[in-house]
Amino acid sequence: MDPKLELLQELTRRSFLRNAGKFCLGSIALASMAESATAAARTLNPLAPRNPHYPPKVKRVIYLHMSGGPPNLDLFDYKPDLVEWNDKPCPDEFLKGKRFAFTTGVPKLMGTPRQFSRHGQSGIWMSDAIPHLAEVADELCVIRSMNTDQFNHTPAELLLFTGSARQGRPSMGSWVTYGLGTENQNLPGFVVMISSGTQPSAGPSAWGSGFLPSVFQGVQCRSKGNPVLDASDPAGMDRAMRRQTLDVLRDLNEAQAADLGHPETTTRIAQYELAYRMQVSVPDVMDISREPKEILEEYGATPTEASFANNCVLARRLLEKGVRFVQLFDWGWDFHGTNEREDIRGGLTSKCARMDRPVAALIRDLRQRGLLDETLVVWGGEFGRTPFREGRTAGSNMLGRDHYPDCFTVFLAGGGIQPGISYGETGELGFAITKDPVHVHDLQATILHLLGFNHEKLTFRLQGRDFRLTDVHGQIVRGILA
Repeated sequence: MDPKLELLQELTRRSFLRNAGKFCLGSIALASMAESATAAARTLNPLAPRNPHYPPKVKRVIYLHMSGGPPNLDLFDYKPDLVEWNDKPCPDEFLKGKRFAFTTGVPKLMGTPRQFSRHGQSGIWMSDAIPHLAEVADELCVIRSMNTDQFNHTPAELLLFTGSARQGRPSMGSWVTYGLGTENQNLPGFVVMISSGTQPSAGPSAWGSGFLPSVFQGVQCRSKGNPVLDASDPAGMDRAMRRQTLDVLRDLNEAQAADLGHPETTTRIAQYELAYRMQVSVPDVMDISREPKEILEEYGATPTEASFANNCVLARRLLEKGVRFVQLFDWGWDFHGTNEREDIRGGLTSKCARMDRPVAALIRDLRQRGLLDETLVVWGGEFGRTPFREGRTAGSNMLGRDHYPDCFTVFLAGGGIQPGISYGETGELGFAITKDPVHVHDLQATILHLLGFNHEKLTFRLQGRDFRLTDVHGQIVRGILA
């Protein structure tokens, strides 16, 4: 035999521990054994609960994504100077070198038609489109200085949720589940719900697992009909027969795992077992008819209906049952002004009416139940809107804005966050950030920090490189931390 191969065979873990004892390295050996035990447990159950890098500020996240890009200048970022400049040609200095999705030439500046006023003890500016959120202003941390690299929906959503504008990377919820596992072994660690009848532009990639094992991807649930598609027993198969079938599949998969050692085989076993347990647990937690009438009325939720309000109630119920990351997508926030639904007057009023009340109710409900201090609520879109009229609507009676990546607004509420503050500023006309910019990678780093992770160390090795959610970027936004 080749002497090199003989040497490699001798370098087993047993021989290492035996030799380590001679050099008083027993503590290192014990640490190695502990790590091996942890790795073994994770191999047997990829969703087993795990500890983050340091004590977390929050245990769970609800991410409320308004797909399309809410008009920040008509909701949170009040610009009285822009109102004075309304209908004036946009100065060239703000257009030079810029690309816009649907606007060319020299557009007209557009001051908001909404009425703004200050709310809460801290006096946060909010428009008349969101009166219920104004009632919980002192719970909110409004970041008005968000920015991104992308000005079209799909790449902007991918960048926000996966850290890359291209498909193939794991989503934020998948990274969190990969790092923490799940507290309730009968439910997924990461649940996704969609309202307004349309998926986000990024599609399932916004909650996909990318190159992580597929057990960490988001599980899409519905507030009407079967909560999870394809999880029910097929016609003619009872639960006992399903259990017997899964046992046979498990044995086959375990044999393959022993032969090939592929991690996705273990993932497949875990997914089958989770799906079996979910058949009993999911219908119970997804049944909002069990909620008191006054709670449903506060949210504006209606059992048997599919709505954003229902999804907000379900998000709270899922958190109570131990789900780590709940992501709600609500389509219809692309306010170009090409029709009445996209007009920032009546259209925005109608759209906000279906969002404003349930989000405010969710924040109050979490507070009353003692859950808000351990929960992070995030609300926002993938980018903002221009301070000028969208080019296609310049000659119409509709008012709309084009995509704008340089400035937009999100708000956070919950544990570890300073409540009742506005963070960051944009210029007098809303074209540029003038104070405390926050890139989407910074938001990602801050969310992971609140969950107890060093975003630079939550990694997965692939093709010789350690990948992470924030790629090679991201700074914790310490100015918003409590």
